[in-house]
Amino acid sequence: MSRDPIVDHCRRVIERGSRSFTRAAALLEPSVRAGAYQLYAWCRYCDDVIDQQTLGHGMGTGPAPDRATQAAALALLRRQTESAIAGTFDGDEPVFRGIARIVATHGIPRHHPFELLDGMAMDVTGRRYRTLEALGEYCYHVAGVVGVMMAHIMGVRDAETLKRAEDLGIAMQLTNIARDVMDDASVGRVYLPLDWLERAGVPPAEIAERRHRPAVAAVVAGLLDAAEERYRRADAGIGHLPFRSAWSIAAARAIYSEIGTVIRRRGAAAWDSRAYVTDGRKYLLVGRALRQTVVGRLATRREALA
Repeated sequence: MSRDPIVDHCRRVIERGSRSFTRAAALLEPSVRAGAYQLYAWCRYCDDVIDQQTLGHGMGTGPAPDRATQAAALALLRRQTESAIAGTFDGDEPVFRGIARIVATHGIPRHHPFELLDGMAMDVTGRRYRTLEALGEYCYHVAGVVGVMMAHIMGVRDAETLKRAEDLGIAMQLTNIARDVMDDASVGRVYLPLDWLERAGVPPAEIAERRHRPAVAAVVAGLLDAAEERYRRADAGIGHLPFRSAWSIAAARAIYSEIGTVIRRRGAAAWDSRAYVTDGRKYLLVGRALRQTVVGRLATRREALA
């Protein structure tokens, strides 16, 4: 356990909120792991405040928060984040001190945390996305920029590798959207591209109706294809990370991609129960990621010596 109370608090948030993230973070170097904890905890806190959830759970189980309440909460989050990064935050919530610390310590451009909040604003206004390209903009704001910030924590500075980290974040968000289609529809959120839904004959207000499940599954298969393209792009950047970071990210990438495989395999039954990767399969994917990381390092070394 860390002797740093902020890191310890953020670690506990992760342990309660995401078993998969906890396992992937355990592979990281301690200093990188501490930064990951602090980034995740701030993101989780902001998301929970906007959606009135606890650690990502509870949305759709009670009255939906009205947009005016969400907009006020978002404005407060902006002010708190601004004051934290400026060094003037006087509140008690540790996650703001955590985000301020990693921005300063790892040279994260100060606009990046606010880009994430801009993505949350898209949810607050109920924005929908006509095309895959428009959806990609949303995915950048709520996940791609998180990948970029994580890459900074891992010591990345070159533009090409940062772009690949963005691709990975977007791919993961597309997978999340595919997995959560019905949960999102239950609270009036539609992320699937509207032009795809129109071609499939599915009115956005009727996504959750069982009679549309085969058509929605076909639309989601296209979304997963787009995610896989992003995963493949991201692979080019993983080899440029420090060894333990590369292993962790390769494992997380494999597990998320596997969620997409589960969804695709289930077809129209994809949302009868939550899609997940079994613990045994996760351990296999983590081991495979280690092997791939080692082989990639050896290949790079041989090329350098040739």
